[in-house]
Amino acid sequence: MRTREYAWGPTFIDGDTRFRIWAPGQKSVKLRLSGDHVMTSSEGGWFELVVDGQPLGSPYGFVLSDGRVVGDPASRQQVSDVSGLSILTDPQSYRWQHENWAGRPWHEAIIYELHIGTFTEQGTFQAAASKLERLAELGFTAVELLPIAHFPGNRGWGYDGVFHYAPHGAYGTPDDYRAFVDVAHGLDLMVFLDVVYNHFGPEGNFIPEYAPQFFRDGKANPWGAQIAFEEEPVRSFFIENALYWIEDFRLDGLRFDAVSEIKDDSRPHILEELSTVIRERVTDRPVHLVTENPDNGTDLLAEGLFVADWNDAFHHVIHNIATGEDTGFFEEVSHAPHDNLRKVMSEGYLKLGEPTVRKPLPPSASLPPLAFVHFLQNHDQVGNRAVGDRLHMGIDANLHRTLTSTLLLSPQIPLLFMGDCYKATTPFHYFADYEGDVADAIRENRAQQAENFGGYPLGISAADIPDPNAEATFLRSKLDWSNARTEEGNEWSSWLQRLISVRREQIQPHLGRAAGYSATVLAAPDQCVFIDWTLDKIVLQLRLNLSNAAVVLGKGLGTCIWSNPEAGSPLTMPAMSLRVFCIERAL
Repeated sequence: MRTREYAWGPTFIDGDTRFRIWAPGQKSVKLRLSGDHVMTSSEGGWFELVVDGQPLGSPYGFVLSDGRVVGDPASRQQVSDVSGLSILTDPQSYRWQHENWAGRPWHEAIIYELHIGTFTEQGTFQAAASKLERLAELGFTAVELLPIAHFPGNRGWGYDGVFHYAPHGAYGTPDDYRAFVDVAHGLDLMVFLDVVYNHFGPEGNFIPEYAPQFFRDGKANPWGAQIAFEEEPVRSFFIENALYWIEDFRLDGLRFDAVSEIKDDSRPHILEELSTVIRERVTDRPVHLVTENPDNGTDLLAEGLFVADWNDAFHHVIHNIATGEDTGFFEEVSHAPHDNLRKVMSEGYLKLGEPTVRKPLPPSASLPPLAFVHFLQNHDQVGNRAVGDRLHMGIDANLHRTLTSTLLLSPQIPLLFMGDCYKATTPFHYFADYEGDVADAIRENRAQQAENFGGYPLGISAADIPDPNAEATFLRSKLDWSNARTEEGNEWSSWLQRLISVRREQIQPHLGRAAGYSATVLAAPDQCVFIDWTLDKIVLQLRLNLSNAAVVLGKGLGTCIWSNPEAGSPLTMPAMSLRVFCIERAL
């Protein structure tokens, strides 16, 4: 057996196993593998040792100069927690059932975001795989997982991972994750993974003990020490990690968390190099790289480095209009919110931010609609609320249908959060598994996050926020799939299935060639949004009435492909309603 020769992690070569670690802060390092073995130092701070055979399943680690034993920073699997040893795994042990999977184009993406630990009662890859068939039946074409990199404790969102190559042990083995991906591909579902390259978690990261150069001295972001991407071994750690998930687990794409906090003065920027390497190396299928970029820098998208960005502005504006909440993140968009909605739906961002790789920034309207991922809610925007409540639980049911229709029938890429497929009523909280000072800091931060995401419902105060470190908070966040089988759950799922089919049949075929500057905002009554998008062979006409009164539609409309509510005059729209029309274009 011979595996890909990454700089980091174990490599199998001609029947032997090579172990490596970058430890420029150490004078000597030993490999602990059925005893301790002195490793050979080489140029640049690397230590290496080739051992006879391939002792698969064996625990191993590295012994530092002071006798401390640490796991492999590129561990593929941990024995137990983040302070323990790593396991030598066989990356070729899984037998793929759908090895000819060729992926799907980006314009077909309808994304369902989920957290493995709370998606099912069992909270495992295997249990999650059993639910994928239902998602495919409803019309979803992609699932996106919150981070799975091994993190401290048994429960958490995953944004505090410290072993970036190792699937979290509570979810299952690496082969369990491969099997999850395999099942998804057999159902024609893409699989995306959220990766966190802007920091390491606050516990269990021992890299500073042996490689302090991995981090920028004295510089931090909101979650931890800044990572020193100007160091070549650090660059290779993250580039190889992205390749590892895509190649060894056959993922269809990655979502990069908070790229605005990935600081790099090198040229090319780490994000540019990472994207370039992936596209050059993976040529047998499309790989979709998505950012979460609070800086709203269009350069990463205009350069073709990344296919899309999570557009929080769409959520913030919609949420403000729907709920009236105007504090925290919603304060800035609460002034002229319907004008803001027209802009965000037609141009992308409300305002440009900071560049990452190029100046000047192209206007966001110059990007195709597919460059933006839109959502009514996601893990952040439910989980950071005071009581973890979902949007549909606090607004009129017809308004919720209208907003969901708007999301799915606009030309941007739609994302729904887990449970949205049947209107789950279970909360989704922020939860973790810490003790001591870290646990205290997390508790203290919850009040500020609640203020940012809408404040407190009537009768609720900061004292009522569930303790994020309590197991009960995690357990309350698990989906109750029995609700999907209720009359209300079935009715909603059937309606959603019809809505998705309209997108798939009427809109999706025209999105692949959608270009920038495609939208035209038309004059509309107060609190209404009328937009035409010129897409390949059609003009898509969205007419959204968010007022409390009926409005008259203008002329020049094409064939109606969706109406919510379904009944009514073809010339007028009732309050809180949506109509979508389509005109075929002669090319």
